[in-house]
Amino acid sequence: MTNGLTWMGAHAYTATPVPGMCGGISLTLARGIDPDEFLINLGADLDQLAARTPLAELRSRPTPPGHDPTRYAYAMYGSEGEWTYVLENDHAATWATGFRRVPSMRPGPGEEILCASRNLYSPPAAILHVEGDEVIRRAEFGTTTGHESALDAALTAAGAVFPSIPDATADEVTAYYEQHGARLPALVFTALGAYTGLSIDQDAAQAGNLPAVHLLTP
Repeated sequence: MTNGLTWMGAHAYTATPVPGMCGGISLTLARGIDPDEFLINLGADLDQLAARTPLAELRSRPTPPGHDPTRYAYAMYGSEGEWTYVLENDHAATWATGFRRVPSMRPGPGEEILCASRNLYSPPAAILHVEGDEVIRRAEFGTTTGHESALDAALTAAGAVFPSIPDATADEVTAYYEQHGARLPALVFTALGAYTGLSIDQDAAQAGNLPAVHLLTP
């Protein structure tokens, strides 16, 4: 099954255990940088990266001796066209939490990074976007970056931009979120799929058949 990226948002609140990933996925996308280099910058181990071990198998292995298991995040990854994608279903995307503190994660000239992070411990969920100019722009789910970019246009076209103050009253904003808020993650991921043209196989992701690595949380 391949159905764009919408399924990641549609399962944002799904808690059913699967061998791979289904609910609460954060997604990081990059182009203009070598896929393995990007994963190494995120903290992937060289040997583990070379092994291309599927997530379902990696989960069954013990944490390496001397490592703190609470600092490990599982990440599935792959490439399609110009894009490298990284899926995580921990509390947030590693890139979103680490780029300010880890020099290797900072975007370089010509590198585009697009990250949708669930930010479970520090809501709200947010989109971070670097268009190749090393400037990191941010939008909470339901808003745009304000940059009038192609991404902003995709978010608007997908219905992922919700009413906000002062364009609407506080009561109108609250009522709209109460009525439509549950659909917001699906709308955001639909927009990301439209902007990038990516389609990540839902069945493979849920089965844990995509290659995976541990990322050390910064």
